[in-house]
Amino acid sequence: MDYQHNFKKKFGQNFLNDENILNKIVKEAEIPEDTLVIEIGPGAGALTNKVKDVAKNVLAYEIDLDLQNILIDKFKDTNVEFIWEDFLNRNIKEDIKDYEYSHIFVVANIPYYITTPIVEKIINSGVDVEKVVIMVQKEVGDRFSAKPGNKEYGSISVFLNYYYDIKELFIVSKNCFTPRPNVDSVILSLTKRKDKPEVKDEKTLFRLIKDSFRFKRKNLRNNLKEYDLLKIEEVLKKYNKDLTARAETLDLNIFVDISNNI
Repeated sequence: MDYQHNFKKKFGQNFLNDENILNKIVKEAEIPEDTLVIEIGPGAGALTNKVKDVAKNVLAYEIDLDLQNILIDKFKDTNVEFIWEDFLNRNIKEDIKDYEYSHIFVVANIPYYITTPIVEKIINSGVDVEKVVIMVQKEVGDRFSAKPGNKEYGSISVFLNYYYDIKELFIVSKNCFTPRPNVDSVILSLTKRKDKPEVKDEKTLFRLIKDSFRFKRKNLRNNLKEYDLLKIEEVLKKYNKDLTARAETLDLNIFVDISNNI
C-alpha cells in the first residue's frame, strides 16, 4: 500500500499493510453480525475496511487530524463513524449511547506506547465489552498473557486475568508495517470472563497484587510487610506455600483468597 502520509512518532504510527494479516485478524476476532466494533487508531483505515464488512457498526477514534480527509473520503456512506479525539479523553458510554447492538467488541492495532492505559480505560469505562482483539508489541503481549512461574508474569498479568481469558493468537512480523517498527507484534484476544472470582473488595485485591510485585526479586514477606502476615501465611498454607514465595508463583485465585481474608 502506498501511504502519502507524514507518519508521526508521537502518535506511535505504524500502519499494517499486509492483506493476509488483516484478514486473519478479522477471522480470529469472530465478530457476530449484530456487533458494534470500537477501533482505536484506525490509521489509513486498512483494518477498518475489513471490520466494517462483518460488523453492524464501527466507531473509530483517531487523534491525527491529518488523516481526516483520507478516512472521511474512504468511508463516506458506510457503517463507519469517526471521533477525532484522543480515545483516553472520551466518555465511551456517552459516545455509544445512540447505537443499537447485541455485542460490543474492541478491535484495534493500538499505539504501543499507550497499550496499558487503553486497556485500563476499556475496563474502567463501564461499557460491557465482550471481547478485545488488539495488536500489541510482542514483549507486552507476553506480559499480558503470562502464567504463574513465567518470568514475564507480573501484576498486569494478574490484573487482566481477573477480567479476561487471554490468548496470544499469532505473531505479526515487523516487516508487515509502514514504517517498519523495531520489534515484532502479537495479536491478543481478551474475552470477558464469565467465571470472574468473587471478591469482597476489588480495591484491596488490586492493592495487594500491586504490592506483592513491588520488588520482583523479593519474597512476599518483604513486599507485604505492612499487611497482617499471619493471616496471609494461613491462606498460603492451603496452597502449600509460605511467605518465602515470590508473587510470580501465585495465581489469581490465591491473590483473591488472601484479599478476601485480610
